[in-house]
Amino acid sequence: MTSLVWLRQDLRLTDQPAIAAAAGQGPFAALYVLDDETPGEWRIGGAQRWWLHHSLAALKAEIERRGGALILRRGRSVEAVRQVADALGAQAVHATAHYEPWWQSAEQELGTRLTLHPGDTLVPPERVKTGAGKPYRIYGPFFRAFCAFEVAKPQPAPDRFEQPAKLPRSDKLEDWDLLPTRPNWAEGFSVWQPGEAGAEEHLERFADEAASYAERRDLPSEVGTSNLSAHLHFGEISPRQVWHRLDGDEAAKFRKEMAWRDFSRSAILADPHIGDRSQRPPRVRPRNSQADFEAWAKGLTGYPIVDAGMRQLWATGWMHNRVRMIAASFLVKHLLIDWRRGARWFWDTLVDADYGNNSLNWQWIAGTGIDSQPWARVMAPLSQSAKFGAAEYIRRWVPELAHLSDDEIHDPSDRGDYPEPRIGHREARERALGASRRP
Repeated sequence: MTSLVWLRQDLRLTDQPAIAAAAGQGPFAALYVLDDETPGEWRIGGAQRWWLHHSLAALKAEIERRGGALILRRGRSVEAVRQVADALGAQAVHATAHYEPWWQSAEQELGTRLTLHPGDTLVPPERVKTGAGKPYRIYGPFFRAFCAFEVAKPQPAPDRFEQPAKLPRSDKLEDWDLLPTRPNWAEGFSVWQPGEAGAEEHLERFADEAASYAERRDLPSEVGTSNLSAHLHFGEISPRQVWHRLDGDEAAKFRKEMAWRDFSRSAILADPHIGDRSQRPPRVRPRNSQADFEAWAKGLTGYPIVDAGMRQLWATGWMHNRVRMIAASFLVKHLLIDWRRGARWFWDTLVDADYGNNSLNWQWIAGTGIDSQPWARVMAPLSQSAKFGAAEYIRRWVPELAHLSDDEIHDPSDRGDYPEPRIGHREARERALGASRRP
């Protein structure tokens, strides 16, 4: 029986149930559709397009090495899946279940022709429900319920694939123009190795360091995080592979972070519009100063830890997790800019931009999420920078301040060409709290 596998954010062969199911039935072809229509305003941003190009190139080579075929098409996913399935004479279409609202709609449109398989999460979030049978909206109760489930063990990739005798046409990856050229703003992205092999290499590196994750994860000057987020987002490695590779007590903190990723899918099921709809009424009316936003985006706020993070983001497509929190809080509470503007900037510039995680984390910072920090908690960038030893991190990304000592660099008096703060911390805190008390 001939089958088609529709790929999206599951660009791997190991622990890939959709590919395993198709390979077990006979000849099949895999299909990836560059779809800017179905997601609408949530089509993937520039940084992710760079990653996608390299990820698809790696996957295509590996599929062909095993005797299979990867077909590339551009357009609306539902139409492309139907056209390619008809051209193949495919009796079945297999895919990994996804939870973004646009993919849910596409899956429903394909109807019974489509067979969905778990693979994006540790446990399918539709199984982790409240006593009333609804998705969880608060992490604590979700995690307690999650812990009652066993995470299935990952399955190996098939050794060989059998492709159909006749294949429909395929686009050339190079013709999609996913890589920036004029200018090539992605030169710093060379720190990454997209693809399944890169994901497995990162996992093995992190497995040797996972015991110190809880102590080092908040230190921007150290490589204490896993660097797996983009690989997980593109599905180059499965959550189950990571979970079972890090199976000791020393990895408990990281495992809980993996469960948060599952929770973000539950939050999407509870409200598919979590990316642009506040779950609680905002406490203030945003100012939305364009000058302030541009200073934040360019890393010119006058707060070294914030600016280091924003420059790292632009240069590499990634930002340290603790610094993401500081930078996001600064935008929302110091500058009083709507959290959606920050979330959209991250969506375009992060290689790991994930609809569920990105939206949930921004709403947590802004105090608009059902499960979020209170508005009155205004993070202090200067003390956070010193507390988490960010001096070397700042020297790397804000070279104007590289000559300063560890004590001076967090709040420099000798600034040279480096800008003065957009607003003082005390003034910003009082303004934010005062604005929240106004009727």
